Amino acid sequence: MTGTASATDTILSVRGVRRTFEADLSPVRALRGVDLDVHASEFVAIMGPSGCGKSTVLRALNRMNDLIPGCHLKGRVVYDGHDLYHPRIDPVEVRRRIGMVFQKPNPFPKTIYENIAFGARINGYKGDMDELVERSLRKAAVWDECKDKLQESGLALSGGQQQRLCIARAIATEPDVILMDEPCSALDPISTLKIEETMHELKRNYTIIIVTHNMQQAVRVADMTAFFNAEAVEGGTGKVGYLVEFSETEKIFNAPNQQATQDYVSGRFG
Repeated sequence: MTGTASATDTILSVRGVRRTFEADLSPVRALRGVDLDVHASEFVAIMGPSGCGKSTVLRALNRMNDLIPGCHLKGRVVYDGHDLYHPRIDPVEVRRRIGMVFQKPNPFPKTIYENIAFGARINGYKGDMDELVERSLRKAAVWDECKDKLQESGLALSGGQQQRLCIARAIATEPDVILMDEPCSALDPISTLKIEETMHELKRNYTIIIVTHNMQQAVRVADMTAFFNAEAVEGGTGKVGYLVEFSETEKIFNAPNQQATQDYVSGRFG
């Protein structure tokens, strides 16, 4: 795969994506057909109540759902013209091009330096590793707090610093897209503000897609917002998630097309 999309191109295209999982040897539908396009250099927020498929959609974009036993994903996810679920596509390469930052900070039990260098090294990086480590930490706005501690454990950092270290780790593999699954939900307000400031800097150079429960955060950081909801499965006790609306963030919050979106952003449910 080669990342060649310009700022006006669709870098990720999702078509008919649906998910089922095995329960008592029977397939249960958890997400019905989702269609949306993400353009290069856009910042997209995915929001909605719990259980509506937000994280499932996010993980479909870099094949993280492959790692969940019994999970079956159908539909197409096209990245820069490549069908990511084609048998010849290497999922490890997908995850290098489309990096991910998880809900809870999860630095490796290694030094700060090795947290950044490790992924780059196994991906064959041949350049100046010291320069890459510094550049990645600077982009994640954590260099000043780490520059004198590079040989100390990443686990010794505060929660907010650990999360920015994880962002730097994702940056170090030189992705085109960064996925973030509620990256601030485990952080205090001051750390959240620093992460959001980091996001604003990163959106100059990366396409970013974030799952968030924080509607104010979506307003602050996102160009586009997708609102998902869930409904009861016919004849069952579970729920199936679906995309209600995807539009400019300002429109989603001020003049949505769907009543369900209006009810959610106004706090009537969720």
